[in-house]
Amino acid sequence: MTEDEAEAIVCDHVPRETAARLRRYVDLMRGEAVHQNLVSTSTLDLVWQRHILDSAQVLPLAREAQDLWVDIGSGAGLPGIVVAILREAPAMLIEPRAKRAAFLQHVVDELGIADRTSIVAKTAASAPLRPAGVISARAVASLDALFAMGLRFATPETLWVLPKGRSAADELAAARPSWHGDFRLVPSQTDSSASIVVARGVRPKT
Repeated sequence: MTEDEAEAIVCDHVPRETAARLRRYVDLMRGEAVHQNLVSTSTLDLVWQRHILDSAQVLPLAREAQDLWVDIGSGAGLPGIVVAILREAPAMLIEPRAKRAAFLQHVVDELGIADRTSIVAKTAASAPLRPAGVISARAVASLDALFAMGLRFATPETLWVLPKGRSAADELAAARPSWHGDFRLVPSQTDSSASIVVARGVRPKT
């Protein structure tokens, strides 16, 4: 898959304004990469495939959820900013590192999505407590740790959408002894060896 193909997959079927926001976000990310290590330098030339499309693919998995989307450890805004651009519903991006949170706030303001997107410069443990319709996290922590971090935002109906790369099956196997839930693995569109953990009804085993 080329960068042009990845960009087309994301942009060709959304409104022109939405596509423009995605492209502006890519520009902002590349510009900020000079000042801080948002993503691996080796992936900046593949940003549409490795980051934008990789993030956008979580949206169809949560198509019916219109409640608050909580993204834990948003970092460069992946998948949180991409979700906030593509989905006209509330999103809360949690990023404890001040410099990255400041970048995310700049992006949200620049793209004109601050009315539905809040940036929380705190840890998940100290972020404002709001029930989530969807919880996501990408390249943040082990699955077991993510469930522990996000549980305070979860209801029995909360959908968890967690891109886990090539370690997905192993992480899910490691988490099962400690957590109840309806779990499944969805193959990634951008890496044939990677998967997304999709879960509902997550609760600790006692």
